Amino acid sequence: MTDPDGTLPSADSERDARHKARMARKKEVVDAKIAAAQDERGVIVITTGNGKGKSSSGFGMVIRALGHGMRAGVVQFIKGAFPSGEEMFLRRFPEQCAFHVMGEGYTWETQDRARDVAKAEAAWEVACGLLRDPAVGLVLLDELNIALKLHYLDVDKVVADLRARPPMQHVVITGRGAPPALIEAADTVTEMTPVKHAFQQGIKAQRGVEM
Repeated sequence: MTDPDGTLPSADSERDARHKARMARKKEVVDAKIAAAQDERGVIVITTGNGKGKSSSGFGMVIRALGHGMRAGVVQFIKGAFPSGEEMFLRRFPEQCAFHVMGEGYTWETQDRARDVAKAEAAWEVACGLLRDPAVGLVLLDELNIALKLHYLDVDKVVADLRARPPMQHVVITGRGAPPALIEAADTVTEMTPVKHAFQQGIKAQRGVEM
């Protein structure tokens, strides 16, 4: 087959034609999926796994929500021994984002299970206040998975409270070891898988990257 000008098609033009046909087929599939997804409601999003970026992803969604004019709330269950860049930034917008640091640091630092349980229970009470408020469009429960993994909180109660929230409210939950019952209740779950980490090469945590 020749081109309209009577010349034989080049390898580039054949490749471009195949690409165009492939993308056209893909567009049909994607457009059909978009047309079929018509439900609009609040969703539960979980980021878990051993890789870096779980909390970073959650805070990115908080900033995204603020960009859309939504109100947001953050409850940190484990972290709290030192201020993070996310906390220092979001505290600039107290009318748009309620920020609650309820943890006292990593569990291997606190070494006091009874105190950790009490702090987790207090954090969940604060979280429930946000989860009952229909004016809050997105709630980030940072490191909640760890509190559940260590049995500081009852997962069945947590799931029940999440399901009782306002219908259009979104919830983002981070931390390693998300329990099966929470994963079952979620709408979107992503597991972060580590490949390399600077800490393994002796590079300490640094501002703007890990804190």
